[in-house]
Amino acid sequence: MNRQTKRITQRQEAHEASETNGSSAPVATRPVATERRAERRSTRRTTPMTFLREVRDELRQVAWPSRPEVINYSMVVLFTLVLMVALIFVLNFVFGKAVLFMFQK
Repeated sequence: MNRQTKRITQRQEAHEASETNGSSAPVATRPVATERRAERRSTRRTTPMTFLREVRDELRQVAWPSRPEVINYSMVVLFTLVLMVALIFVLNFVFGKAVLFMFQK
């Protein structure tokens, strides 16, 4: 569970707790900017160990490609790169010859 999910869960729990208090009067809401400033003051920074733990947990959820997929994707990229370099070379050569032809005396 990342920090954003924790914050959302805490907000929902606080909201549910305020509803179960039995007060039918609406709760006064603060402006969003003031609420954000208050959140920044009250929250503590994440420790490096917590950060690394969360990074590890997120990386476990990544769908890593298999070796054949990586090879296939690499070949597609390499082929596309060679094709684009050749296309740009040909266009540069043709336009260069065309410009020199137009400015000959």
